[in-house]
Amino acid sequence: MIDDNSLILAPMVGLMLWTMVMYIWMYATRIPAILKLPKEQADEAMTPGKLEEHLPAKIQWKAHNYNHLHEQPTLFYAVCLLLAFIDMGDGLNFWLACAYVALRIVHSIFQATINTTPRFVIFLVASICMYALVIRAAMAVF
Repeated sequence: MIDDNSLILAPMVGLMLWTMVMYIWMYATRIPAILKLPKEQADEAMTPGKLEEHLPAKIQWKAHNYNHLHEQPTLFYAVCLLLAFIDMGDGLNFWLACAYVALRIVHSIFQATINTTPRFVIFLVASICMYALVIRAAMAVF
């Protein structure tokens, strides 16, 4: 069990778990799509950078999102660890982290399924939550 100041670790682990869900979803759609390709195309698709040319965009959306979950969230993980370390992982920081994770999950679902404009708005609001965490950590450290 974690103490109140370490509550922020829970949304951090939640996003890690969601990243694993996206990993499974990506391969659950990608592998069957690759297996449906003619052998020559399947072989070429295995060449780095060539998969995009052979699979439908809708299949690739899951992979794009999985990659995105390894970009900005790395800063989220760092700020969550910092806030837990300096005993500021509760209260507003905890709720900002929860909002960030919830929004990133909704963003993933949008990107992986319909990939429409609201996706950017969801990403923007999630980013604001994360930036607020970074600013709050900076204010505490400096």
